[in-house]
Amino acid sequence: MTIPPLVDPAPDLTTEERARYARHILLPDIGAEGQRRLKNARVLVVGAGGLGSPALLYLAAAGVGTIGVVDDDVVDASNLQRQVVHGTGDVGRPKTESAAETVASVNPLVHVVRHDLRLDSSNALDVIRDYDVVLDGTDNFPTRYLVNDACVLLGKPHVWGSIYRFDGQVSVWFAGHGPCYRCVFTEPPPPGSVPSCATGGVLGVLCAAIGSVQVAETIKLIVGQGDPLVGRLLVHDSLRQSWDTLRIARNPACPLCGDHPTITELVDYEAFCGLTDTATDGVPGTESAAGVAGAQAGFGEVSAQQLADMLDARERGERAFELVDVRDDGELQVVSVPGARAIHLEEFRAGTALGKLPDGIPVVVMCKSGVRSAEAAGLLARAGRSDVHNLTGGVLAWVRDVDPSLPVY
Repeated sequence: MTIPPLVDPAPDLTTEERARYARHILLPDIGAEGQRRLKNARVLVVGAGGLGSPALLYLAAAGVGTIGVVDDDVVDASNLQRQVVHGTGDVGRPKTESAAETVASVNPLVHVVRHDLRLDSSNALDVIRDYDVVLDGTDNFPTRYLVNDACVLLGKPHVWGSIYRFDGQVSVWFAGHGPCYRCVFTEPPPPGSVPSCATGGVLGVLCAAIGSVQVAETIKLIVGQGDPLVGRLLVHDSLRQSWDTLRIARNPACPLCGDHPTITELVDYEAFCGLTDTATDGVPGTESAAGVAGAQAGFGEVSAQQLADMLDARERGERAFELVDVRDDGELQVVSVPGARAIHLEEFRAGTALGKLPDGIPVVVMCKSGVRSAEAAGLLARAGRSDVHNLTGGVLAWVRDVDPSLPVY
């Protein structure tokens, strides 16, 4: 499918630009006119993280004239394994600030617009409206649906990528030319059912593989060349080193871009994804949500400092209790609380964990942020165990409040 160029050419290139972009100009399908379209283009990158990092670098190197970057986070040491737009000296800085500085070092001829905010229903249309293409590097379902819906309502193409562990996916959602994200992913998964990269991990270089494909698709749309991934889903397995293409189609019953749309404005995407009163690891509000859930499910909460006091008392023989960590093995290898016993959450779901716990003593359950452990504590309470507590905030709270020398992820 050939789509006409999205962007009109800018005025003629300068001598400096012709020298910098000579290898593009030599390509018959880009040439000087295509490079002028790139110069005139405005691309918004949502997320300066794993996918946004290579995307920002290659958009800048390609000569995209205006690059917007949306992110409200700061650089963390755990980002550096894959987020190559940031360096060690950037830890603690706003990601947009670090990214803008790096982009300027790659190509000072491009203009970077920083959006230091979290996209939501109140600002997404205003932010996206001024751009020609949106490159989506987000890692959570509410923002994915938000970006898709805003792009459809504004008539913008949406270059989407997704990564997890060793696998990645890319497509171009462009209502009017093919399906939108909702046509294929009609409903979000239940909260907590799909682990994030923060809990499941990701091969760092996979970000470059998927992010570079996203940039290639963006360039094709801008210059009007090639066959964009509209109506196709590209699936990458880095362990098999395979790339497979799946045909996907517009859904005539899609509530957003179908024949009789019912979604005509942005909605509450946290509520749509079931995250209003619950939470998953990495989502703001986790601790309070877990606490409310615990009160309803019949178990209590302990703070990190309270747990530290309990462990000291247990070490002195003054108190007996069982501390259980329900995280994955990989997470335990990154950081753990001394004295915790590993019993995976799946064993609680299967009912086998109960037989591994001693009778007659309290149980404290923990995970990364307090959500998975709240589920485990609730299962124990419903199975008849009394005196069950959840560690509020999980191992992240332990590092923050008790032992800041430990790593986080």
